[in-house]
Amino acid sequence: MLSSASITFRNRTYQFNPLQPLDISLRLAPGPENVNCFWAEPVQVETITVGSFVGSVALGGSTNYQRVHLTPHGNGTHTECYGHISPDPAAKLDNCLHRFLFVAQLVSVTPKQQATGDWVVMAQDVLSQLPEENLPEALVLRTLPNLESKRTAQYSGTNPTYIEPALAVYLAQRGVEHLLLDLPSVDREEDGGALLAHRAFWQYPDSVRKNATITELIFVPDAVADGLYLLNLQVTSLVLDASPSKPVLYALMPVAEEGAVSFVEAPH
Repeated sequence: MLSSASITFRNRTYQFNPLQPLDISLRLAPGPENVNCFWAEPVQVETITVGSFVGSVALGGSTNYQRVHLTPHGNGTHTECYGHISPDPAAKLDNCLHRFLFVAQLVSVTPKQQATGDWVVMAQDVLSQLPEENLPEALVLRTLPNLESKRTAQYSGTNPTYIEPALAVYLAQRGVEHLLLDLPSVDREEDGGALLAHRAFWQYPDSVRKNATITELIFVPDAVADGLYLLNLQVTSLVLDASPSKPVLYALMPVAEEGAVSFVEAPH
């Protein structure tokens, strides 16, 4: 069983254990106890009946056969592409996300309250924890305090924390293609449609970064330390601008050991 592998990223080799995944997604469960935002209906699971067939073993059916009602942007962890803010019919996640393994850096940051009363993740507080050169392909943001209540928070109408647009500008300029965070959105809940951070990160509409993605409503447990990780960004093949997703991290350690299986960074 493979318990040691390595990845070469920008001329440095790192080792990770494929048998030690760190799941940072939130579950998609039916009912009001699931995390929710932007006034989305709770996830619903409905048993299908066709004639005498009942899609429930508990009710006497031969199999469980159910229909799921969900809103990717409002229910649970989800990954979105620039199609979230574009009318382009080709702007679907399956046209934008072609790789699923990335080197990511996890950063913990405490939002600051503004004069307006809003809580905002400030650019400088994140940038001070990033290297000046050789930024990772993905950035994972954990906001503090890291309350367990994030797993079931009902965010609609609460004006939750968001990021300073300057952070999105910087990340786009430095080539960070994937941003993951434990907030409902990179932008203010109600901003009149400005969507400044979304637009800045995707450089929309002038120089659109079509391969860039934003993943919202993750949860990074306290036991996962800040640092460098291999990110496996798992999504469905749903043809929409967004998909429920399951980002998984693997801790990376610098190595110079021969004999490990190598996964070499794919060219951009």
